[in-house]
Amino acid sequence: MAKFGDHPSIPDALENLLSDLTVSTIFMKADCPPRVKRGHITELEVVELEMEPFSSSAIEEMSQGLEITLEQNSDTRSDCFVEIDRHGCKVMQVGDLRVTISWPPFSDGWEMIVVRPVAQPDLDDYDLDENLLKLIADLQNQGTLVSGMPGSGKSTLASAIARWLDGEGAVVKTMESPRDLQLPQRVTQYAPLAEDEHSRGSMELTADILFLARPDFIVYDEVRKTKDFEVFGDCRLAGLGLLGVTHSASALEAIQRMIGRVELGILAQILTTVIHVEKGKIGEVLQLEMAVKAPSGMQSDLARPVILVKRYPDGKVLNEIFSFGEQICIVDADGQSSGDEMSPMQLLASAQLKDRLSEDFGIRIHHVKFSGASVEVYVDDSAIGVLVGQGGSTVKGLEEQYEVKVSIKSAGDLPRGFRAPENKFRSSYDMDVERSMGGKAWEQSYSAKKDRRAKRKGRRR
Repeated sequence: MAKFGDHPSIPDALENLLSDLTVSTIFMKADCPPRVKRGHITELEVVELEMEPFSSSAIEEMSQGLEITLEQNSDTRSDCFVEIDRHGCKVMQVGDLRVTISWPPFSDGWEMIVVRPVAQPDLDDYDLDENLLKLIADLQNQGTLVSGMPGSGKSTLASAIARWLDGEGAVVKTMESPRDLQLPQRVTQYAPLAEDEHSRGSMELTADILFLARPDFIVYDEVRKTKDFEVFGDCRLAGLGLLGVTHSASALEAIQRMIGRVELGILAQILTTVIHVEKGKIGEVLQLEMAVKAPSGMQSDLARPVILVKRYPDGKVLNEIFSFGEQICIVDADGQSSGDEMSPMQLLASAQLKDRLSEDFGIRIHHVKFSGASVEVYVDDSAIGVLVGQGGSTVKGLEEQYEVKVSIKSAGDLPRGFRAPENKFRSSYDMDVERSMGGKAWEQSYSAKKDRRAKRKGRRR
């Protein structure tokens, strides 16, 4: 188990680079001056050191020295092991140091990157308000993601939460790759489990074993690939308290990473809270809740399951997530329409409806505008009859299909800002094509398509 600030003897060249206690990362590439990332997490800087570059043989020699260190300490220390060993790359845990080494053909030269934690804050050090502390205390009954950009302090916060829950009497386990969280010795850290020594490990197999271990809480670091999200969802639906760590630029983007990887209908059951970390501090907390309602900007009879994304702790709804046809929409809940403007959701629906009508009827759709409980479709005068149909049959069919009141209008009624600019240099051929798309040639084509579809339906019967 890695302990903060503790590692066995390592090559002198590395130890000298780590002598500055503010250095969190060392970058060494063959024949290039070494660089370090140093400073407080709120003001990190990358500095090129004024020293001779390391050669390929020097980096390879340091790598071999670290492997010898692991062999010498593997029986006495639980924090010295090779986490990943692949062709051209190796990841080692050497005490509190995570060392990534790559060489040709995987990389274009020998490279060594050493990462170490420079702080180990407790949960009390985050100055959390009482409401947020209550939320964290109830994480055992939730599915939570800690999100943030690389180096923002996600894993540090996850470690602090895990240590706090462990101190409160919860049985905590982790699923990590690599295993580098700073946790008490009694918290077992699991890697991807392999079926045999020749196969690659899988978190899915690890989860199977963890179900038998009966933990109260699992930390999953990190949730990145599709299979990771599937395992996360499976563990959560089994009733386990789960805290996942994932990379994202915002809390909403963390939610977006899960969409499409789990079914939308159970998203709010799997993921209940997102805690976003920026520069070592909690910047935003979002919670998800399922409701059956009409999405913002749509008429009430279009109610459907909608996931509400709420800001914690005031509960303000910031976004809505719902399915629209074959698309998953994430829209701003405050995006109400005013005048000729449409909300983001209405703009998306407008674009999709415009494409579908153009494809189905083979006519030019100038503009589609949602307004309250209806939609206005603007086409050429000669194409109005195509969408209206005999006795209004076509437009009635559209209303039944899209569950919205449809009005067909002339493109000439559009405000100038919505009209396509006139091209004075069009050829007579271009004008003939445009007339045909707006007129009876395309109407007949659409009728023929309908007849063929009807015949196919008759054959199936």
